[in-house]
Amino acid sequence: MSNTSHDLIVIGGGSGGLACAQRAAQYGARALIVESQRLGGTCVNVGCVPKKVMWNAAQIAHAAHDAGHYGFDLEVAGHDWSRLKAGRDAYVLRLNGIYERNLQNRQVELVRGHATLTGPRTVRVGDRQYAAEHVVIATGGMPTLPAIPGAEHGITSDGFFDLPERPRRIGIVGSGYVAVELGGVFAALGTETTIVLRQDRVLRHFDHMLSDGLMKIMRDDGVAFAQQAVPRALRREADDTLRLECEDGRVLGPFDTVMWAIGREPNVAGLSLEAAGVRTDSQGFVMVDHLQATNVPQVYAIGDVTGQAALTPVAIAAGRRLADRVFGGMAGRHLDYTNIPTVIFSHPPIGTVGLSEAEARALHGEAVKVYTSGFVPMYHALTTRKPRAEMKLVCVGPEERIVGCHVLGAGADEMLQGFAVAVKMGALKRDFDDTVAIHPTSAEEFVTMR
Repeated sequence: MSNTSHDLIVIGGGSGGLACAQRAAQYGARALIVESQRLGGTCVNVGCVPKKVMWNAAQIAHAAHDAGHYGFDLEVAGHDWSRLKAGRDAYVLRLNGIYERNLQNRQVELVRGHATLTGPRTVRVGDRQYAAEHVVIATGGMPTLPAIPGAEHGITSDGFFDLPERPRRIGIVGSGYVAVELGGVFAALGTETTIVLRQDRVLRHFDHMLSDGLMKIMRDDGVAFAQQAVPRALRREADDTLRLECEDGRVLGPFDTVMWAIGREPNVAGLSLEAAGVRTDSQGFVMVDHLQATNVPQVYAIGDVTGQAALTPVAIAAGRRLADRVFGGMAGRHLDYTNIPTVIFSHPPIGTVGLSEAEARALHGEAVKVYTSGFVPMYHALTTRKPRAEMKLVCVGPEERIVGCHVLGAGADEMLQGFAVAVKMGALKRDFDDTVAIHPTSAEEFVTMR
């Protein structure tokens, strides 16, 4: 049975797909979303949102530790992981319902099931076939498992949100966002945490100031790092513990849980991209141009399935701009992928936008000038914990245009948004210098650096 009454079909009900379909509907387009799982995609269900809940819990654990230094007489009797999980999961379910009601309110049709492309702009879901003038692929990504013996004994970030109780000992294999964010959560809540690195540092693609500073703080908080450790096999012992064998002969563990945080891959299994003639790269990501267009006319892709800046706000922005151009009459409207800000919700958090110092020097050489500031935030003046905040401005040329802004420390997650606007607008160092500081804050260091 065929249904050809749609202007737009979006495959995937994650953040990008929802944003695109709803913006298109606001312009009067007849839009349809196909989703086989819960609405909201990775971010809402097994990513940003429930992760931030867990980050909040870890923040509270740190605050409880510090409370005595501020005169509070507290006795923390422990932490109920299952109670936290129940509250978190209930919150996510409420969000799922809100997303579905939003689609109904905007008259976006929702079809439940797995979509298969049967042609350039035709989609089969179950025993029904749909067609539209425009098709958007927004199926997102999924955690990668290593191709080593015993990999199935470990969990991924998806499995983290299924854990019924907090493990006593965990090994986290990886060096990116997931490894440091969830590693910080586990450590704060009392788990003996080891982060296993193939090389020597976390967040290798970020400014070294950030990775060096975070590793020191995490070590001070009790996190162990196994460096230059390339996994060879994961084995389950008779006592049900796990041990991780490395290429150099080291055996790490025992662990109660091992989590793979080694990257993500495109979620395209069963989509039959070849039936539509849609090209992918060597890793399976859908190839698009600056307009999010694939090689097939009027077929587009947005979000993590493209392998470009796998961040929820990026998928949302790309989806909305695509709808603006296709249905809103905004010719040439597209997302600029330069100077995209991002936050890593480690403990403490990291905020970064623009070029790292190394990237800037590779591009601009001697024209680069760097300003830095490092200090113990005022909050920790009374505490035994003394994690340092680190900040850096990377400037280029005689006018000192700011091309990179980086911060590690409490409040980094909130302060970066405003500074990202300034960097995006092409702010100069003197613009920062001419801005009156807000005192006493950590953020004021960005406008007082000399």
